[in-house]
Amino acid sequence: MVTKRSSVDPIVAASSPNVAVRAAEKRGYAVPMDQDDRPGGRASGDGPPEPGPGGIALAERRRWARWQQRVSTTLDLIRANPTGRIALKIFISIAGALVVTLGIALIPLPGPGWLLVIAGLGIWAVEYHWARRLLGFTRRHVHNWTQWVKDQSLGVRFVLGAVGLVFVAVVVWLSLKYSLGIDLVARVMHYLATH
Repeated sequence: MVTKRSSVDPIVAASSPNVAVRAAEKRGYAVPMDQDDRPGGRASGDGPPEPGPGGIALAERRRWARWQQRVSTTLDLIRANPTGRIALKIFISIAGALVVTLGIALIPLPGPGWLLVIAGLGIWAVEYHWARRLLGFTRRHVHNWTQWVKDQSLGVRFVLGAVGLVFVAVVVWLSLKYSLGIDLVARVMHYLATH
């Protein structure tokens, strides 16, 4: 039997039994109803576990997981309808483009330019596989870089911080000079010469 590819992921469908499972079954997927064999699944008689020493962090992770499941289920419901799928793709494309464009415009200025570019990639990653891969690549390299910097001596970290500050100062100076016509170096030199 040949089945067409569905927008409902079978793994996600198994975690949201009310709607996504019915949609997957409707498209010809066999969805196991025994939820206890699933990783993280528990028997119906088990209650919530008692909070231990890390109970607050565990509760926060559970809340985050429930929130992610709700968002995933909502996105699956939207994608189940062809019109919803197109509308979601258009919305994600426009929202991601706006955030990335704003971030690129703010990169030369001191502020959250790169964070906005990464946030725009995160928005695009909801719908586009290439953005998901690029976001993963960026996360890995930023994590590796911060780990490398943490492993260095205080002197090396000080030099890296100074180089970063000089880089930001040069970017701000060049952006003010060429975009607004304000040459801060010339004005400071003129001020020092006249006073």
